[in-house]
Amino acid sequence: MSSRYTAFDRGALKILPLSERQHDLEIDNWLYLDSPTPEFEHPDMPALTQRIRAARLNRRAVILIMGAHVLRAGVNRHLIDLIERGWISHIAFNGAGAIHDYELARVGATTESVARYIRDGQFGLWQETGDLNVWIQEAAKLGYGLGEHVGRRIAESNFPHRDLSVFAAAWRKGIPATVHAGIGYDILHEHPNCDGASLGAASYRDFLIFTESITRLEHGLLLNFGSAIMGPEVYLKALAMARNVAHQRGAEIRHFTTAVFDLIPIQGDFRKELPKTDPGYYFRPQKTILVRTVADGGESFYFCGNHRATLPALWRMLQ
Repeated sequence: MSSRYTAFDRGALKILPLSERQHDLEIDNWLYLDSPTPEFEHPDMPALTQRIRAARLNRRAVILIMGAHVLRAGVNRHLIDLIERGWISHIAFNGAGAIHDYELARVGATTESVARYIRDGQFGLWQETGDLNVWIQEAAKLGYGLGEHVGRRIAESNFPHRDLSVFAAAWRKGIPATVHAGIGYDILHEHPNCDGASLGAASYRDFLIFTESITRLEHGLLLNFGSAIMGPEVYLKALAMARNVAHQRGAEIRHFTTAVFDLIPIQGDFRKELPKTDPGYYFRPQKTILVRTVADGGESFYFCGNHRATLPALWRMLQ
């Protein structure tokens, strides 16, 4: 039996090579470790970094969740250095994070103007980017997580800028890099070679890998950089699963630290939930990461600033 509704014919799409795309971000956007960055100071940063140091010393989880625009901020080398020096035990992305990381490694550029390319329907339809769908199908067949396989393939490739791949760095270090995809969210899903079953299988495996990392969050940290929906929602469900099993074993997952790094100013006490009449109530990083999930033993921090400033500032504090 099949659907009564007609599905769009992807075979009619025109797919162009990346060489014909005008990139918004070229290779010179990515900072070196000694590049000047915007100034950022915050009185809570020393306390946060002290807890990260303690977590690493005691082999507790330090989980970093991020939106794709953190990579676009040009801080890949700082992330890679944190991974290589053992400060991060798990790094989680949305689907766009894998795309930007892959495009940057392959062609030294990424990001396109939606306003420019949506006019004639060319937005997202680039040949080389679509090759990621083949990797996702491989991941599903081999039983790999999506992010794990992307990291392995980039690390083993001859891509000219693979040294800038955060996924490849995680693969080399042996820490999970997970991708939490939503169907229809990413340009990969436009392509004729996108297989929804493979995408679901590989990304769901990543969710279970992420949840396993959350089981080690007691006395650890969860850091969320610029993920307003994916990060809080994936973390919330994973924490519920991890606490469910811990509770059955007489254990706890409640003494841990969370921190949100974002661009949105929070008025008043960020550790208190706003009323539903306040539009700020619907900012999930605050109510989920900074308030509800640490209400019974944890503590949270909020850092408002541009990721090109805040992430290097955190990196400098961990030298």
